[in-house]
Amino acid sequence: RIRFQPEDVGDISDRAVCISRLRIVLQVHRCYLTKVELENTEMETLKAHEAAILSINDVCTKLKGDVESGLSVEEANHRRRAVGFNEFQISSEEPLWKKYIEQFQNPLIILLLISAVISVFMKQFDDAVSITLAILIVVTVAFVQEYRSEKSLEALTQLVPPTCHCLRNGVVQEILARELVPGDLVCVNLGDRVPADIRITEAVELHIDESSFTGETVPAVKTSQMGLTNSVSSVSDLTNIAFMGTYVVHGHGKGVVICVAENSEFGSIFKAMQKVESPKTPLQKNMDLLGKQLSFYSLCIIVVIMVVGWLQGIPILNMFNIGVSLGVAAIPEGLPIVVTVTLALGVMRMVSQNAIVKKLPTVETLGCVNVVCSDKTGTVTLNELTALEIFTTSGLKATINDGKIMCNGIPFTPLKSPEISNIIEVSCICNKAHVRDSGIYGHPVEVALLSMAMKSGLLYIRDQYLLEEEKPFSSERKWMAVLVRDTTAPTSRSVWMVKGALDRLLPFCSGLDTYSRQALERAAADMGNRGLRVIATARGYDLSQLTMYGLVGMMDPPRESVLNAIDYLQHTNVAVKLLTGDSKETAISIAQHLGVWNGHCVSGEELEGDYSDHLKDEICQASVYYRVAPRHKITLVQALQSKGNIVAMTGDGTNDAIALKGADIGVAMGKSGTDVCREAADMILTDDNFHTIVAAMKEGKGIFYNIRNFVRFQLSTSIAALTLISVSTFLGLPNPLNAMQILWINIIMDGPPAQSLGVEPVNQSIVMQPPRKTTESVITKPLLLQTLQSAIIIVVGTLWIFYKEMSYDNMVTPRDTTMTFTCFVLFDMFNAYTCRSQMESCFRLGVFKNKAFTYAVVFSLVGQMLVVYFPPLQAIFLTEALTLQDIALLVCLASTVLWCDELRKLIMSGRLAEFFQQPKLNSMTNDQELVA
Repeated sequence: RIRFQPEDVGDISDRAVCISRLRIVLQVHRCYLTKVELENTEMETLKAHEAAILSINDVCTKLKGDVESGLSVEEANHRRRAVGFNEFQISSEEPLWKKYIEQFQNPLIILLLISAVISVFMKQFDDAVSITLAILIVVTVAFVQEYRSEKSLEALTQLVPPTCHCLRNGVVQEILARELVPGDLVCVNLGDRVPADIRITEAVELHIDESSFTGETVPAVKTSQMGLTNSVSSVSDLTNIAFMGTYVVHGHGKGVVICVAENSEFGSIFKAMQKVESPKTPLQKNMDLLGKQLSFYSLCIIVVIMVVGWLQGIPILNMFNIGVSLGVAAIPEGLPIVVTVTLALGVMRMVSQNAIVKKLPTVETLGCVNVVCSDKTGTVTLNELTALEIFTTSGLKATINDGKIMCNGIPFTPLKSPEISNIIEVSCICNKAHVRDSGIYGHPVEVALLSMAMKSGLLYIRDQYLLEEEKPFSSERKWMAVLVRDTTAPTSRSVWMVKGALDRLLPFCSGLDTYSRQALERAAADMGNRGLRVIATARGYDLSQLTMYGLVGMMDPPRESVLNAIDYLQHTNVAVKLLTGDSKETAISIAQHLGVWNGHCVSGEELEGDYSDHLKDEICQASVYYRVAPRHKITLVQALQSKGNIVAMTGDGTNDAIALKGADIGVAMGKSGTDVCREAADMILTDDNFHTIVAAMKEGKGIFYNIRNFVRFQLSTSIAALTLISVSTFLGLPNPLNAMQILWINIIMDGPPAQSLGVEPVNQSIVMQPPRKTTESVITKPLLLQTLQSAIIIVVGTLWIFYKEMSYDNMVTPRDTTMTFTCFVLFDMFNAYTCRSQMESCFRLGVFKNKAFTYAVVFSLVGQMLVVYFPPLQAIFLTEALTLQDIALLVCLASTVLWCDELRKLIMSGRLAEFFQQPKLNSMTNDQELVA
């Protein structure tokens, strides 16, 4: 009841006002009551480790639930107001205009913007327009590419199924999974995805696939029993907890919801992903540095020219105008375009090689990676068990490889190897997997055994037996048995066929002598030490009087192309590290098979907490990391990064997401990878092929190399043009080039020839080089020396032509500028050929191998000829026709920049000595020359 005061109601004679105020007071009071109700609600939740050590009754008591009738609808609604919906709260996406504006934050783009503004104030509108267009092209290409490939975190919501079966008011109802609250009783069946973290209260042969979460290949066997005595066990040990997003692959069960949404184990991964920031790529750092370097050089040009002009008595304001103009011209506005287009073309090439790159700089970063941390399950392995070995009680061994069963080097046949046939027969019949649509479906162990039967040609035996009784596998007894009868022999007796753990079947077997028993135990131990999962087979008319047949060893084998990929990585000084949730023995066995084992391994427990620099060094030196949990992977990545490494992390499970996002390059599997994994990654392998990483790394090395070649071309042309104008100005000579001719040279400098350098095919010598150091700048000392060499040759040759032509009449005529102009353009074309490689001769690369470059040069030369010989363009550029002798002279002179650079390359590579060696050395292969 509410007692109203007169002042609350007002003038009672005004009925409308009175009713309106009463309604307001009632509404405020209802809001107050709702607030008090929520404040008084003590909605307790339990973490997985806490619920695992409690009995079912204790869990229900703490969560105020009921395993018999579940929650009432009213109580569920009441709890939902306190804890919210069972869904992830994704932060609102930034508007497109804001994402577009963020593209302008690049330092080089900012420098170009400043240059455009200065050009406007200097009334150099042609420069302002060209720079502005360059900026718009760059930011638009980058924006479109990243917008198309980037996905939002909403993929996480797909972990929660849209509906689930929940017990409400004593009745099983199908409700939306987002409406679940702690205390709800959920029913899960074969094929269901678990909608929340639940404490299992009933389990009937319940097997759940947690490979995307724990990395374990074999589905986890779940039970309702309280089996833990502490709360610090790993997630894979929580046998009475079913986690959100995992799949039921066998049986059915019930459970009490203990955590929903971000409070679940998957929720912890979600929150950790939001906190982890992707590191800046090496290319972004290099572009930042290059922007600062160009700014510094531009400022130096302005200062030097102003000081020299001032010393010559030229007004300081005039010299400032000239200095600023030259400084702006010195900035290669085509550089951002080439970088962006080169990266975009690299992304497109990667798509054709089954790799999707989400952000442009990622492609180049792959060329800097010196450590690859690979998740074992599903990444370097197939994430499916495969039978590899068979061992009989008589000591006979058989191996299974490439679909063939070999017994002592001889192909298997049922008649010649009856002992092997007996093992395959039991494995085939005591098996609940089934064949459908050319595929095998069921528990991974049984799928592997049935696949073995198919390879042996004995699968047909299944149809000859009639199932009479079954004793299913359980985690307690660790064996499965079926009672069957041979329908082809009507008078035959029913027989038990059994498979399971060796130590559990041996007590039921008779007729084994001590030697045979010890041989089986040694064989099982040997298989286990090599990382194989061992299954024993037996048969008999009585379960207590079985005849042991032998063992089958199986494992999750490496992918076929992984060995070649790892071999390439190791030969290029890239360390490969194996991460797995498996045991130490299994991890080492796989590592030895892959060739990455270096004798050092680290457990997940050793990655816990803070550790000293000495221990960090030991952690970084290891090649195998076993019993690794999700939190350990990001710790390892950060430890490696702290030592200056560029880390690539591969993975396919949800448990890899945090490490994928924190690594310099996160690589996800496209087919077997989860949505969360693909979202967190920088690159997705659509074919799940580890070898695709190698192709991506080659692409990354080539991209940076091409960017550097382009920078060399632009800087050499830019320096030559600036020096030509500056020297002429300081010596009091007329300007050798007019404004339109300078504009044409600028178009060539930033146009097709320059752009086509970005698509130069990757040279094999570059591919085999070690990863590039991230501290290495785009402009290095050798590159600067090469640039200055080309620029000096161009300036000297062009000035000589200008002086030679002008000396005839001591005045500048259209012929003089045409000869000087054409000479500079031809120098530029030959210089472009030298910039295709820093060390390789353009003739060894193939003059016409880069078709885009060839077309660009031809296009530029045709354009130059039109400028010289086409009358309408002659009037615009103030040129006149040249004779054939003039063109021949200019070609011979301009080619000197190419021949001088070829001589430098011969000397630097040591090939000059080949001309003075005996002819037999000329038969060396390219690989031998590369080694030399």
